[in-house]
Amino acid sequence: MAPLRIGMLLDQDFPPDSRVENEAVSLIEAGFEVVLFSLAYKKGGGEEEWNGIRVKRYAAGKWIYKSSAVAYDFPFFHSKVKPMIVDFIETNNIQALHVHDMVLARAAFQANKRFKLPLTLDLHENRPVIMQFYPHLKKFPGKYLINLSRWEKAQNQLLRAADKVVLVTEEARDEAVRSAGIKPEKVVVVPNTIHPDIFLGYSISQDIVDRFKDTFNIVYVGDTGLRRGTMDLIEAMPLVLEKMKNAHLVLVGKSTEDMQLQHRAKELGVSEFVSFEGWQDVSLFPTYIRVASVCVSPIHRNLHHDTTFANKIFQYMAMGKPLVVSDCPPQVRVVEEAQCGLVHEGGSAAELARQIIGISEDPSQAARMGENGKKAVLDKYNWPKTSARLIDYYQSLATK
Repeated sequence: MAPLRIGMLLDQDFPPDSRVENEAVSLIEAGFEVVLFSLAYKKGGGEEEWNGIRVKRYAAGKWIYKSSAVAYDFPFFHSKVKPMIVDFIETNNIQALHVHDMVLARAAFQANKRFKLPLTLDLHENRPVIMQFYPHLKKFPGKYLINLSRWEKAQNQLLRAADKVVLVTEEARDEAVRSAGIKPEKVVVVPNTIHPDIFLGYSISQDIVDRFKDTFNIVYVGDTGLRRGTMDLIEAMPLVLEKMKNAHLVLVGKSTEDMQLQHRAKELGVSEFVSFEGWQDVSLFPTYIRVASVCVSPIHRNLHHDTTFANKIFQYMAMGKPLVVSDCPPQVRVVEEAQCGLVHEGGSAAELARQIIGISEDPSQAARMGENGKKAVLDKYNWPKTSARLIDYYQSLATK
C-alpha cells in the first residue's frame, strides 16, 4: 500500500521554520510522504527538495503579505490563498492536510470543502493572545483595523472544525478545551523540544569562549522583547553585581525594543557588564550557552507564555547548564520535574537577582542541576520522543 501523502500548509517562506521542518522530517522518516505548501514572499514560486521535504512555493506579492496581518478582519487574504491551496491539493494528490498556525487556516478549510480530506490544525502559539503585544497593533492603522476578539472567535471556530489539533503543551490543550469547548482527546501535544544530535553537533566558536572566559556569565538566548523579561535582567544586574563583581549578562538575540534595554543599562551604570550580541544563527547558541554560568528564561506571565514553552530552556538543559526561570507554569513544570534550576516570580528583578545569586553561591548544586537537565533532555525532552505522538496519530489515520 502506498504511504499516506500529507500536505503541510505554511503561511510564510520556508525555510526557516524549525517546528515545521522537524515534524515533516520525522513523518518522512516514519514512512509518510510530505509535501509542503509555502507562501513565498521572498523566494518566488517553484519547487525544490529541502532536507528530504518536497517544498511547493506559491508566489505571493506584497499585498497578500500585508493582508495576512488582517486575515480575520477582511476577506482579501483568504480569497487569494484559497485557489492556491486547491491547486496544491489537486496537483500533488494530497490525502491529508496539516495546517501550521491559524493565518491561512480559514482558506484551507474553504478549499477542503471540495476534497473533504482529514485536516489537522497545528497551532504553534495562541495567536490572538500574542498579537496584543505586537507593536503594530498599538499604533495606527493596526490599532483600528485589527480586532483581537474576531481573531479569538475565529481561532475557537477553527479548533472545533479541525479533525485533529496539535498543540505545544498540556496547558495549551487545557486552554483550548476551556475556550473552544473541544474534547481533550482531540488534541495531540507535541512540545517544541530540540533534537540533541543536531543541536549538540554544532561546532564551538573558540573566539566567543575566549571573550567570556573570566566572568560569571548570565546567558539569555532568543527574542529580546520586553515581554520576555529582558528589562528585568538589566534591572537585576546592579543587585547581582553587589554580590559578584565579575558578573556579566550576555543577551543573544534582538528585538525592536533593544534601544530601551541599552538606555536602561546606561542609566543604571551597568553597560560595561552587559553584552548585546544581537541576532546570531542558532548554530552559535551552543557556544554562548557553553560559556554560561547560569542560563535564564525570565518571560512574563500572560496567557501565551503560560501555555507554551520557551524553546531555549531545552537548549540550556541540553548543554548541562543550571536554569533560573520565571513562574510560567510550563517551564516551572519542566524545571521542577527535572530538578535543573530555580524559579523566580515573573516580572520581579529583585527575585530574579536573588535566584541568580543563589546559583552562584552553591557551585556543587549548580553542577547537579546542569547534569539533571541534560539527562532529562536525553531521556525525555527531545524531539525523537515528543514527535512519536504525532507519528502515532498519522499511523492510525493511515490505517483507516
